[in-house]
Amino acid sequence: MTASAKLFGVLNLLKPEGITSRDLVNRVQRLVKPAKVGHAGTLDPMATGVLLVCVGPATKLISLLQEGSKTYRTEFTLGVSSDTDDATGKISLPETPIEPCQLAEIVQHLEAMTGNILQVPPDFSAVHVNGQRAYALARRGESVELNAKAVRIDEIKVLDYSWPRLELEITCGSGTYIRSIARDLGLQLGCGALMSRLERTRVGNFSVTESLPDDQITVATIQERIRPAVEIVAGLPAFDCSADDVGHLICGRMVRLDRSRMRTTKVATDTKDVIPGDIVALTRAGFSDLLALAVMTEDFQLQPRTVFIAAAGG
Repeated sequence: MTASAKLFGVLNLLKPEGITSRDLVNRVQRLVKPAKVGHAGTLDPMATGVLLVCVGPATKLISLLQEGSKTYRTEFTLGVSSDTDDATGKISLPETPIEPCQLAEIVQHLEAMTGNILQVPPDFSAVHVNGQRAYALARRGESVELNAKAVRIDEIKVLDYSWPRLELEITCGSGTYIRSIARDLGLQLGCGALMSRLERTRVGNFSVTESLPDDQITVATIQERIRPAVEIVAGLPAFDCSADDVGHLICGRMVRLDRSRMRTTKVATDTKDVIPGDIVALTRAGFSDLLALAVMTEDFQLQPRTVFIAAAGG
């Protein structure tokens, strides 16, 4: 088995402006063949920052990363708008001069956008409309009507404001469009707004300060910088398996729960909050090696759902 075939983890890459997320994924794929590769959340070509690329069997964990919290640093330009809701589109300027908006009014509208809200995606987005991507319809000049989606915006923090530039840090859940926040803020203020810069600074536990620059991606740096798959499931409760438990996994049998070997993500060490139906990460070697994902059964056993033990060197 080649070294590439044994890769099992996630790469924290630094996406530069001007290339697509697929460009970076393809570059990694060429270097790690025949291992599978997939990214955990695309960035638009104009955006920069954290792009997580799962390698090997870790591609089965992509949905966990996609569902995690994300933090962005962004700049909005007030007083203008565009058909794409960012600086890459057709810009629309106001017909009459606009008075600068007061920061207090801006903050008031931003606070109203936080929490669990309904958000309409941009017309130029990958959302499907009658079997086609919305951006394909928009590029042809066809009318696009998108339904609002439930999203979660945890926090919007103003970092700097000097009309017309507004710099923000936004922490949000899966499916949130930062461009839509800019568009909606402009509508609320009555002056228009677009997203002029975007950097993703964090996805879950993965920070941009630890990202590998795209011009440093080689076979050697991939093998050196790949993070173990167990870090992907850091937000799940974990059960550290004994040698007997590993034998049960190999044979496809359930693992009996021993709460003394459970770890949760809560500050408190009470593991009784893990209930039937919960997903649990099965590990070994002091929670350092991911073996499988399991579901807690009604009789408090762990039923394997996705098994990685062969990839983990079992």
